Amino acid sequence: MVHISPSSAGRPMRSRKPARWLALAGLVVLAGCASVPPPNEAMNLAQSQLQAARDAGAADYDPVDLGFAQDKFQQAQGAMAARKYAQAADLAAESRADADLARVKANLGAARAKIQSKMNANAELREQGAQAAAAAAAEFAKPLPMPATAGSAPTPAGAGALPPAAPLEDMPAPSASVLSAPPSGQGFQTMPAQPSSSGAQGSNATQGFQPAGGQP
Repeated sequence: MVHISPSSAGRPMRSRKPARWLALAGLVVLAGCASVPPPNEAMNLAQSQLQAARDAGAADYDPVDLGFAQDKFQQAQGAMAARKYAQAADLAAESRADADLARVKANLGAARAKIQSKMNANAELREQGAQAAAAAAAEFAKPLPMPATAGSAPTPAGAGALPPAAPLEDMPAPSASVLSAPPSGQGFQTMPAQPSSSGAQGSNATQGFQPAGGQP
């Protein structure tokens, strides 16, 4: 048998459970905040990675990833100011990863630019060498000028060719008067005919030619 007192019969029953739940929730929140320390090291690493990406030239070769890293780092700073340390740690890690990606892409872009610059320089050198070789070949193909003798006028252009040779003509034979008699005592000579008697004429006819200096 339940006994109900007269004093409590006119008042309704009040539950104390909501107040207890609110107190427990506050304790859990305070304990959570106290258990997560400020991510100072993660923030420092993210900031160092951002500076390394800028030094590598990420602003020129990969501005998109660099922009992501900067935005997340600013959000991490805001979470740190609001004492949301867990969120700040996550944002700092994402910022560091984006900054590292931007740094790698910047190094790759700089290496490609250097290679392209060397290729352009080599192509320019090859073109200059080809032009110099063509100029040397054209200079070598020019005809050499004829050397001018002392006291003579320079040979005009087109006058270096020799005139055509004149046709050869038969020379006339020398006359008998030009030929000289051989010296005395050498070779044969013709004896002049002398008018004489018939006997002398027969004797001369039989003698014919005789050596020079011989007896008649």
